[in-house]
Amino acid sequence: MKVGIIGSGAVGQALGRAFTELGYEVMLGTRDPGAPKIHEWLTKTGKGVKAGTFEDTAQFGEILVLCPLFRAVEDILKLAGKENFKGKVVIDTTNPIADEPPKDGVLRYVTTGKESAGELIQKWLPDAYVVKAFNSVGNALMFKPKFEEGQPTMFICGNNSDAKKKVTQILKDFGWDVMDSGSIEASNALECLCIIWCARGFLDGQWNHAFKLLKK
Repeated sequence: MKVGIIGSGAVGQALGRAFTELGYEVMLGTRDPGAPKIHEWLTKTGKGVKAGTFEDTAQFGEILVLCPLFRAVEDILKLAGKENFKGKVVIDTTNPIADEPPKDGVLRYVTTGKESAGELIQKWLPDAYVVKAFNSVGNALMFKPKFEEGQPTMFICGNNSDAKKKVTQILKDFGWDVMDSGSIEASNALECLCIIWCARGFLDGQWNHAFKLLKK
């Protein structure tokens, strides 16, 4: 299956490597596919991954992974061509982090309790199947995370059950336990997990943690 990674930062690169390792065909979408830093990553770290424009990548992927800074998403979707997302599963990894620095270890968000990044992206892509995932852990732990306490949990949400089943299988292949948290409206809660995840990093300097749902 072909996966289009829209966004070439640390998250996009980490997921690009992971999907390639699992045997997917991967294209990394970026504003300038010929940029020296992209070429260097492709030749040294991202072997097997192709680079393309946002539009190339949106056309290429049967599954699309959205992972730029949230404040750039709306512009990037226009560059990618919203028609290229129609009928596709879109994994939304974003969190609506503001430009301003955290206060007392707490991230600032540009959204409110009445809207979330996931809901806005689903609104901007009404013909796509948006599933929120990968937003509650750092990129270094997204693939095959190992903890002495057991398998960590990735919380997801979205409006389409078939899309969530596909994303759940991907997450299991990535090494995660999965909890379906309901419709895309649950994005507000899931995006708050990022605030909690980062709080430990900002306050204690530790970034090697993940969440776990305990079941009885």
